[in-house]
This record gives sequence, structure tokens and C-alpha cells, in this order.
Amino acid sequence: MQHVLIIHEVEDYFVWKFMFDQAIHIRKEAGEISYQLLRYDTDSNNIVHLSVWNSLANARIFFESSELIEIRKLAGVKAPTFIYLEEIERGIL
Repeated sequence: MQHVLIIHEVEDYFVWKFMFDQAIHIRKEAGEISYQLLRYDTDSNNIVHLSVWNSLANARIFFESSELIEIRKLAGVKAPTFIYLEEIERGIL
């Protein structure tokens, strides 16, 4: 499995979430398979987005695209950190 972990602060969670939801079709077309959203327990504007992708190459192309850079600006995203990950093991305890 190919994962992308994004950590970023947003100006306003509800504005960001609206934009995030509006982008569902372009995310799916780009190769995002599933996602999970988390936020810091002490700050609802610090978001962690963990997603599964069909390939890390597709994820990089998508996240570095001029279209998505503009969407992030409109959504009020501040300095995102992208971490591209390959799953090596999974377990249930």
C-alpha cells in the first residue's frame, strides 16, 4: 500500500473542509483510494490527512500540481508537510 501523510495548519477548519470535500472527484481521479482525517486534540485547525494511493508517483503529481496549489491557497492551508510512505507491515492486536 502507498500512503501519503499530510500535516498542516488551516486558517479555518470549516472553510478547509468544504474545499476538501469539493475536491473529492479530482482526488479520486488522481489515484486517491481512501483517506482518514485527524486533528490535534488541542487545536481543531491543525489537520492530519492520511490517505492511501494507487501509486506514490500519482500522489506526487497531484499534490505538486498548480491546480492543487491554488486550491490549498483558497482553502487557507498554511505550510503543508507531505510525507510519502510505503507500507511494510500491518497488524491488529
